[in-house]
Amino acid sequence: MYPFFAYLNRLKLINRWSLMRNTQPENDAEHSLQVAMIAHAIALIGKEKYGRDVDPEHVLALAVYHDVTEVMTGDLPTPVKYYSGELRNAYRQMEDMAAERLLAMLPDDLQNEYDPYLKQKDGIEHNIVKAADRIAAWIKCAEEKRAGNHEFDYAADNVKKSLECMELPEVQEFLKEYLPAY
Repeated sequence: MYPFFAYLNRLKLINRWSLMRNTQPENDAEHSLQVAMIAHAIALIGKEKYGRDVDPEHVLALAVYHDVTEVMTGDLPTPVKYYSGELRNAYRQMEDMAAERLLAMLPDDLQNEYDPYLKQKDGIEHNIVKAADRIAAWIKCAEEKRAGNHEFDYAADNVKKSLECMELPEVQEFLKEYLPAY
C-alpha cells in the first residue's frame, strides 16, 4: 500500500493566510490549482512570445506540486518564514525532509519521477512558479480588499511591488494583460 496520494488529498485541509482574518478561506488545494493555471499561462507566453526554452506542461506539474510538503509542515506564514535567513534555511530543511518522506510513500520506480516536483530547485521553470505563486497571493489580497477587508492592504502592496520587480517579461505581460480583470 502506498499512501502518497492520500497524503496529497490533505492539501484541502491546509488553510492559508492563517495570521489574517479572511472573508473567504483559502486552502492549499485551491491555491495550487490557481498557481498551476497561472504558471502554465506564463510559461506559454514566455515560450511563444519571448522564445523562452521552457516546457509549459512541466511548469504546470511543478506548480501543481509546489506546496505539497505543507501536508506535513503546514503553511508557515510568509512573515515568519522570511523573518531571518536562519529561519528560512531551517524551514527549507524541513521542506526537504517532508519531500523525502512523501517520496518514500511511492513505489521505488516512481520516486525518481516525482523527485523534481517535490524538491525545490532553481531555474526558469521554478522562477515562473514562484511568480505565479505571488500573483495568486496578489489576487487573494485583491479579493479580500474588495470584500472590505483592509487587513490585506499592506500584503497587497508588498506582493505587487515584488511582482513589478521581477525581470521576466512574460510575468510583466501577465500582470499587464490579465491582472486588471481582477
